[in-house]
Amino acid sequence: MGLALALSLAAAVSLGITRFAYGLLLPVMRADLGWSYTLAGAMNTANALGYLLGALATPRLMQRLGAVTLLLGGALLASLFMGLSGFFTTAAPLLLQRLLAGVASAFIFIAGGLLAARMGALQPQRGGLLLGLYYGGTGWGITLSALAVPQVLTAASAVPHGWTWAWWLLAAVCGLVTAVLWWPASRLRQLSAAPAAGPAAPTTAFRWRPLAYALAGYGLFGVGYIGYMTFVIALLREQGVAPGAITGFYALLGLAVVVSARLWAGLLDRYRGGQALAILNTLLGVATLLPALTSSWGVVLVSGLLFGGVFLSVVASTTALVRHNLPAEQWAAGISAFTIVFAAGQIVGPTIVGWIADGPGGLSRGLVFSALALWLGALLAWRQRSLSPPPV
Repeated sequence: MGLALALSLAAAVSLGITRFAYGLLLPVMRADLGWSYTLAGAMNTANALGYLLGALATPRLMQRLGAVTLLLGGALLASLFMGLSGFFTTAAPLLLQRLLAGVASAFIFIAGGLLAARMGALQPQRGGLLLGLYYGGTGWGITLSALAVPQVLTAASAVPHGWTWAWWLLAAVCGLVTAVLWWPASRLRQLSAAPAAGPAAPTTAFRWRPLAYALAGYGLFGVGYIGYMTFVIALLREQGVAPGAITGFYALLGLAVVVSARLWAGLLDRYRGGQALAILNTLLGVATLLPALTSSWGVVLVSGLLFGGVFLSVVASTTALVRHNLPAEQWAAGISAFTIVFAAGQIVGPTIVGWIADGPGGLSRGLVFSALALWLGALLAWRQRSLSPPPV
């Protein structure tokens, strides 16, 4: 359990800080630099494109370097690219930095997910919980960003382009967390090689088609969820929500991510097909739609808590699906396949939602699109059946 919690710091860097902290910076950067919502969304599209490139490269790098080395190397690179984002004010280099940070975050997230899956294989009765703890670590990064970034923005408000200081702070946090990750990495190095299958055991290549419905549903999850995480802070600011309330909203969303590990562990262990992915996508669509329909603070808060309590468990559900249905030697390829479609969805989502937000209806209409994408993903995932018989 302690190792899983320590390993979860990798998810805090990979997604909680490297990707989702940008939502806190988007409103001030957009106002300072005169961006449209389309360009603001393109920053996370670039990050998702980098994530896709990283996911494509990860299987080969994992074979050559091992999961632990890739995890630590990715964390160091993410820290570097986050810091470089504070040195530019024009769109092109910022887009490049977001892309490179996305590449690094894919290295971290996939390597950490594989190590978490292998920990789960050693303790099958707690497999869902261990996966949830790893992915739930993203919430620590979200909460830390929510508490730290507004303070830096306020302190640097009189400085030209004061938001650059927030990037440097986030880079320093990523570097500190990377140093802490050396301890669980050293303990997990023995898990960096797949479990031996025996000298005569045949190996087969991973095939995408048997998991097509789950992969399609997960791709639409990528399309839908990223619109919320990119633009919900900007929407709350447009609705006139006080800065302190926005900080509380995002911090609570992050804490809900952490708690979600225990909420859905049983669901991930129980279902061997796409049912868990479908259920969680459905709930996420509800959470995404709520702030598009009303600015009532109580409803908005429910939206954030529900969203935080669900969205990283969707990611965990696909790793659980791989663990339930594929032999251990195919886990890395299976996790990479889901990561690739996830990244492809994230490439589409932010720019489309930003483009919709620049037209009539604004950000609210963009989140309606996100909710519809999530519900379509739920319908497809529900059709995914298990590839292996249940254990007796």
